[in-house]
Amino acid sequence: MFAVMFIGALVVFAIAYKFHGAYMAKVYGLDASKKTPAECMYDGIDYCPAHPAVLVGHHFASIAGAGPIVGPIAAASMFGWLPAYLWCLVGSAFLGGPHDMGALVSSMRHDGKSIGEVIDRWIGRRGKVLFLWFTILALILVVAVFLVLSANTFAADPIVAFVGCLYIVMAVVSGLLIYKYHAPLWLVTVVMLAIVGFATVKGTDSTWIMNTFKLPNTTWNKVLAVYILLASILPVWLLLQPRDYLASYFLYVAVLIGAVGMIFGSKFNSGQIPQFKGFMSGGQPMWPMLFVIVACGAISGFHSLVGSGTTAKQIAKETDAVAVGYGSMLLEGVVATIAIGTVMVTGSIVKGGPVVTFSTGMGQFAQILGMDPVLGMRLGAIAINSFLLTSLDTATRLTRYQIQELSNMKINKYVATVIAVAAAYALMVAPAHDPTGKPIAAWQAIWPIFGAANQMVAALALLGVGVWVIKALKGKGTFLMAPFWFMIFTTGAALILLIKNSLAGEHPNYLLAGVAAILMVLGVMLVLQALKSLKEKVVS
Repeated sequence: MFAVMFIGALVVFAIAYKFHGAYMAKVYGLDASKKTPAECMYDGIDYCPAHPAVLVGHHFASIAGAGPIVGPIAAASMFGWLPAYLWCLVGSAFLGGPHDMGALVSSMRHDGKSIGEVIDRWIGRRGKVLFLWFTILALILVVAVFLVLSANTFAADPIVAFVGCLYIVMAVVSGLLIYKYHAPLWLVTVVMLAIVGFATVKGTDSTWIMNTFKLPNTTWNKVLAVYILLASILPVWLLLQPRDYLASYFLYVAVLIGAVGMIFGSKFNSGQIPQFKGFMSGGQPMWPMLFVIVACGAISGFHSLVGSGTTAKQIAKETDAVAVGYGSMLLEGVVATIAIGTVMVTGSIVKGGPVVTFSTGMGQFAQILGMDPVLGMRLGAIAINSFLLTSLDTATRLTRYQIQELSNMKINKYVATVIAVAAAYALMVAPAHDPTGKPIAAWQAIWPIFGAANQMVAALALLGVGVWVIKALKGKGTFLMAPFWFMIFTTGAALILLIKNSLAGEHPNYLLAGVAAILMVLGVMLVLQALKSLKEKVVS
């Protein structure tokens, strides 16, 4: 069954990439001879053309986070592996892929500015302000959640923490070697990965590493907060771009191990996750909850912020947008498929949650390659940490962009970054309780709000790009507007359930219910504004 699932996903994604990718490239009129913002507006800090291999690594690592792992695993355990699997296939190919590529291309055609600027131009200033409030809220939630989860992975294993820190140092060295001393990319890649690989395998032999990097969550929270603050303001070529590029290789290794496991590891299937469990799970209906829970494994608003935030400023050729925008989302669909396979191996979400479940399943798959299961688990944990840390530093930089745009660039990048990190840190350390009054982890309290905001951002980004295609390119926007209508109704239904559940019980969560209500109101206002703009004549 594993082999059928995995090969089936590869076939679907390959066909989609060839035909749907080519169709979208034609609609957008991608031209390799046109200069991109990375070249025209080069500043060596944010605007910096990148080799497509480097940019795919950065973009894929940035959009992935823990979403394609946590969401699909949770959904499969709730409703069965088949619904989660099918949604990952359809969502990645026909909703998430067009969403990601559309956001990237539209930003590239608007001087590398965010999707908010695209909305400003084609829907109106009011629409932009509504969207920016949405995205700033969503990004602060992303930073808070991923900061907690990243710190947890560091605190759980000193080797994971050491390799994570080593990646940061190696990134700075790589950036200097490549951009200042013009060292060959292949040589820098081989040397740096060899150093990181050796540290991963032999790190446990060092007493210094095991003692020095064995720190509590609270300490790692502070260390990582300082890191993301610096990562947001340093030149993109010095830290963000090379770190994400190098980290992507760990992700590729994880995908390779997962691919081998899915093709040859059917014997590890526990048989405890049925194809279909029913339309209800724990009082939650499959629609709309499945489509919100899976998130990054199928479609995620965060991706549009990455594509129109950092990636669009680094595209060297317009035609690279197909591989970077569409290809990266399909690759994320592959990761989601592997994640579903890992929960089928463990039979349930094990202690420690979906992240540990994924690592445990990867440990079993690694045996096929003759690897020690413990090393396999560690590689899985490092891969997840790479996902998390990459999304974390990118999200912080994006939040800085959004705050600056909302202020019409009156707030400088240093103040904007401090605001973003401080707000996320405050959310992270604030005490949280479930409806019964029981204390819970901060990320558990934040995640439901993040999930709703994230999927609403996806719907609104599809709307913004769709209006641009219809009004500016005079093209058919069906491939964008159809996914938009599905996502807006699905997210709206999920928000209604979220409000209802938040107000039920002895300990109503008025904050959660209030935020959900605000999201609904903002979403409706922006949709009405967009529909109004479609009836207006285009102003040159």
